[in-house]
Amino acid sequence: MNYTPVDGRRVGMLTPSSNTVLEPYTSAMFAPFGDAATAHFGRFRVVEISMSEASQSQFTLEPILEAAERLAEAEPALICWNGTSASWLGLEKDRALCAAITERTGVPATSTILAYEALFRKMGIRRLGVVTPYIQDIESRMIANYASQGIEVVSAARLDDKGNYSFATYPPEQVGALVEEVAAAKPDAIAIVCTNFRGAPVAVGIEDATGVPVLDSVAVTAAHCLREVGLDPARVTGWGSVFQRV
Repeated sequence: MNYTPVDGRRVGMLTPSSNTVLEPYTSAMFAPFGDAATAHFGRFRVVEISMSEASQSQFTLEPILEAAERLAEAEPALICWNGTSASWLGLEKDRALCAAITERTGVPATSTILAYEALFRKMGIRRLGVVTPYIQDIESRMIANYASQGIEVVSAARLDDKGNYSFATYPPEQVGALVEEVAAAKPDAIAIVCTNFRGAPVAVGIEDATGVPVLDSVAVTAAHCLREVGLDPARVTGWGSVFQRV
């Protein structure tokens, strides 16, 4: 299948089924563009984040490709996997997924973790702070993957939850407290890695107070996608400096 976008500004987002944060946050981030940029969402089943066999089976290819096909029927300019599993499964996982999405649908594809990779390179990040709701095993694998990219995680904070639905129940203030804890190590930037976590609303305040860039997953993804479809992310304000950095 090959689709030709009508206006070139629709973005299809592949979304974990139990995620309740990224859709409203992404829509708010796209709002300054009105009809010039709209986000459209397709879900596949993700209900637990751990290294268990059941959790890992959620990220097999075919269910994701089926969801991508449904999104492609809306004729987007871009399809994005708006999730962070490659942060512990490895960048090649998302590279292969994006290639498979494009092969199946004819639509260019990207992901949250590939967006982070591009941003880290652009910013020259070498010392990173990491905030997640995840369990220690996931965090440890993330730290090892960052090390393979030449990035040292100098401080990390987590909630030891394997939710996924529950990640959204923590208020922004609680996420912000974790970010402030990590900021004490003065990293080059802090990545809030989870697209079902309420980090974006506190990014501006913490950046202003600490001078450390706060790179929330939902914001990073939205900014990257806007840039990929030819729009200026800097028009988006109130969600962190990432929109001026991509």
